[in-house]
Amino acid sequence: MSSESVQSGLSENTIGALAYITVIPALLFLAIAPYNRSSYVRFHAWQSIVLGVLAFFANFIVGNLLTMFSGTTPTILLSVQGTIAGAFFLVWVWCVISALNGKRLELPLVGAWSWKQANR
Repeated sequence: MSSESVQSGLSENTIGALAYITVIPALLFLAIAPYNRSSYVRFHAWQSIVLGVLAFFANFIVGNLLTMFSGTTPTILLSVQGTIAGAFFLVWVWCVISALNGKRLELPLVGAWSWKQANR
């Protein structure tokens, strides 16, 4: 959206992209002014948090399945886990690049909820 500086010298695009690094910067940007006043930054922070939580739970579920079925079909489950991790990584890169380019890439389901949170 906007590439105006947010009092720190960094553009909103850069701050939006930094929100995707981990959940920690995203939470900080939601809590600290002036970042928490920008709907652009809040959108990317919320979407990053939800994406991180979804990735964690997907990995947790597949990891537990690997543990439960370690003797029977670990190769298939490892392939599934690798595919899921690869998909989350590609989505993450897509989100970072979009944020750097000033775009609000709305992921299915996640993006609409993040948009609502950003405009509260």
